Amino acid sequence: MSQQYFGTDGIRGKVGEFPMTPDFVMKLGWAAGVVLAADGTKEVLVGKDTRASGYMLESALEAGLSAAGVNIALAGPIPTPAVAYLASTFRADAGVVISASHNPYYDNGIKFFGRSGAKLGSEQQQAIEEKLQYALENGIDCVDSERLGKARRVEDAAGRYIEFCKGTFSSELSLEGLTIVVDSANGAAYKVAPSVFEELGAKVINIANTPNGININNNCGATSLDSLSKAVTTNKADLGIAVDGDADRIMFVDSQGEVVDGDEILFLMAREAKQAGYKGGVVGTLMSNLGLELALKELDIPFVRTKVGDRYVVEKLKETGWRIGGETSG
Repeated sequence: MSQQYFGTDGIRGKVGEFPMTPDFVMKLGWAAGVVLAADGTKEVLVGKDTRASGYMLESALEAGLSAAGVNIALAGPIPTPAVAYLASTFRADAGVVISASHNPYYDNGIKFFGRSGAKLGSEQQQAIEEKLQYALENGIDCVDSERLGKARRVEDAAGRYIEFCKGTFSSELSLEGLTIVVDSANGAAYKVAPSVFEELGAKVINIANTPNGININNNCGATSLDSLSKAVTTNKADLGIAVDGDADRIMFVDSQGEVVDGDEILFLMAREAKQAGYKGGVVGTLMSNLGLELALKELDIPFVRTKVGDRYVVEKLKETGWRIGGETSG
């Protein structure tokens, strides 16, 4: 059965218009809570980006989950990958991100993650849609008061994710001596991204790191690199790094202000990994540049394509056992 509400990256829409309304999101929270609770979920970690509408939708989602008897851990504005990581760290059973990624501020969305950090499978999404349709037609069935879910605020979620990110960088290496311009898209990574690179030793020049609720992705971030390129050349920086609103994609700018896109990043990662002994291949999408495929072939690195969407890239990585994959968009 085809899904009516879930797309390749959760549910999105313009805030105030169906389906991105408080009523819909409350019922979505209830439906997700009922389905996840049936699979043993007791607590859900909720993160968001910096859109003004995030507060409203967070409250609606919290109400729905609580009505289904599921506890809620509120992490505040943090990157999407942080929710996937912290859900397991805080022993939550699932994660939810309130974000519309690289879309303008007037859009928002909801996407769910399982306890493994991967997005929910199609079967769980279908089950949620069935419960959601029931709620839209009949309202929600609230559990008894003693079984209502409780909400708590997670302290220093961003700090914990910063430490995790730093831990993925070899202790034998340092960014000392490098000047890096970091464009946080006025989004979820506005605290995390600069801190990671600063604490690894780089001199960081920040741009687009003052979110006000409506400037997320506005002429900045991974989908709008002109300001980053200008900042890199003006400050004679070694590198520019840009993420999008929920920081689940990244793009680079070199010291000359030239863009290094997702395909080029994949190639660089694969080349370095092969030199270090990596035996696997690379997963791209139907949008991946032919040049990437040919360049990898010259290095005898296997390459396969999936449908567009990070969920399909992740599925193929699990299927093949490879560990390098991504999209042209970062």
